[in-house]
Amino acid sequence: MERSSKQPEDAPAGEAQGELSPRTVRALWWGSAGLVLGVVGTSVVVAGAEHGWRLPVAVVLVLVQACVLKWQASAPVPVLAVNAVTGLAVWSLLPEVSLTGALLAAQITLCVLSATRPRRVSVRALAALCLPAVAAFSGGGFTGLAVYLLTVVLAWTVGQWRRAQQARIRAEARRAVAEERARIAREVHDVVAHTLSVMVIQACAADDVFTERPDQARTALRAIEAGARSALGELRLLLRAFGPAAGGDGAGEPPDQVPSLARLDELVDTVRATGMNVQVHREDEQELPAAVDAAAYRIVQEALTNTLRHATGADAVSVHVTTAEECVKVTVVDNGRTKQGTSVMAGSGRGLVGMKERARLVGGSLRAGPLPGGGFEVSARLPVERVERVERAS
Repeated sequence: MERSSKQPEDAPAGEAQGELSPRTVRALWWGSAGLVLGVVGTSVVVAGAEHGWRLPVAVVLVLVQACVLKWQASAPVPVLAVNAVTGLAVWSLLPEVSLTGALLAAQITLCVLSATRPRRVSVRALAALCLPAVAAFSGGGFTGLAVYLLTVVLAWTVGQWRRAQQARIRAEARRAVAEERARIAREVHDVVAHTLSVMVIQACAADDVFTERPDQARTALRAIEAGARSALGELRLLLRAFGPAAGGDGAGEPPDQVPSLARLDELVDTVRATGMNVQVHREDEQELPAAVDAAAYRIVQEALTNTLRHATGADAVSVHVTTAEECVKVTVVDNGRTKQGTSVMAGSGRGLVGMKERARLVGGSLRAGPLPGGGFEVSARLPVERVERVERAS
């Protein structure tokens, strides 16, 4: 799991689906509008100083370009059309401004369109924006033509690169979710197999004492009933969460290695062996459904692994596990430094994706991110009540 310099936030935002988040849209607008006003606006003011009425008209057209860029993420095709028309108008009013500069807003919009829309749409837009190349040739010769075509194609190519990058991130996240689901499926298989084995033993014991000791037989039968409900609840929860696409190959962990908070001290000892100072605080411990127990353990395990791998300068980490009747709260905080310059989207790191998938499958939630005063925090809330309802319904 890679660390992000962003503040803690919940599950993946809309950007993970190829769309831009509101924060990204605002930043894109301010940046592109500032670039258009700074480059094109300055060129227009300088070139139109002695052109009388043409200067204010050209300035208005540049302002229109900057304003419509606000909608370039949601409606890039109409915005591209507006910016192309106004850019050509600016160039016709002030030929001293190069066609490449006058159509800067249109090139920015083409880049956004190429990154966020299907390729067939962006290719058509690229072809349309190449049509004014004839005017670039008439105004600047072969040099003007080459510069114009180069900037237009470059804008489209940058958008395609960004689109490919986002597709790679989404594919990586889907692969991480699939791997985590397969591992969860194997763990649930191990838990259910263990429960069924115990039920067989209890059934044999009940049969042996059924006549001589009916009370003991009833106790064994009640234990069988409870075990069967628990096993069915685990299976139903798994099937509801995974659907037909779930699966995985390979055997699960040995019975004595099934993930559980009961093995938390063993996990912490392995981390302490690396020289890390680990403090563990546990409150109100109680027996948990196997799915929640495994999810809590795996979240702590992945968070500690993340600290060892990515927490620059970290030498201490605290683990808080609070168990109540309605939920389990897990918090892991280290004192490391988040690497600067990282801009990984929330949920893109494979470890973080896996932890969020763990929490989601049991109806919980997870937040992860750097703290204002330094350090990195992973906080999860896993409801016990939801899993118990599933078991009772079974």
